[in-house]
Amino acid sequence: MEGLGIEINNCKKCELWKTRNKPLVGDGSVDANILVIGESPGYNEDIRGRAFIGEAGKILDQLLGLINLKRDDIYITNILKCHPPRNHNPSRDEINSCIKYLDRQINILKPKIILTLGKYASKEIFNKFDLEFSKISDIHSKVFEAELDFDKIKIIPLYHPAVACYHNNMFDILKKDFIKLGNIIGQVQK
Repeated sequence: MEGLGIEINNCKKCELWKTRNKPLVGDGSVDANILVIGESPGYNEDIRGRAFIGEAGKILDQLLGLINLKRDDIYITNILKCHPPRNHNPSRDEINSCIKYLDRQINILKPKIILTLGKYASKEIFNKFDLEFSKISDIHSKVFEAELDFDKIKIIPLYHPAVACYHNNMFDILKKDFIKLGNIIGQVQK
């Protein structure tokens, strides 16, 4: 992961390198069974080079706490490694420039569970594994299975925690999804 981090820090494959402060390789344990994938670093993440440290990160920490997980128990990364100015939606060119890094991270980490946060992360991972993507509202908290060279993995799409920053009622849905997730994790780790 260290060598990949150097590559990401020196990457100039798309225009985002011109405006970034710190690319976000990822945070957490490289021995984790759970890989959490978001969309892209936000403003705070770009400044500090750490995943989910803004308001959405506080919500993610609360949700992880519900199921007795800490950041040290998981690995968090994003589809895009650089912060898009004004938090614009990732372009196809930006995604295509970064997706190989994510593929390599998955191969290094060999997770048993991949949690995708939000539409963009879910759509890209579903594409990678030839799964049919509809809408996040239709598939959130459902378990999908895929096979990699190293093992079968479970893919669980979830709403992005930022949704609770804008819609208070979504926090209850996120809580229910994470409680369901806690049960799934318990079965996988047996």
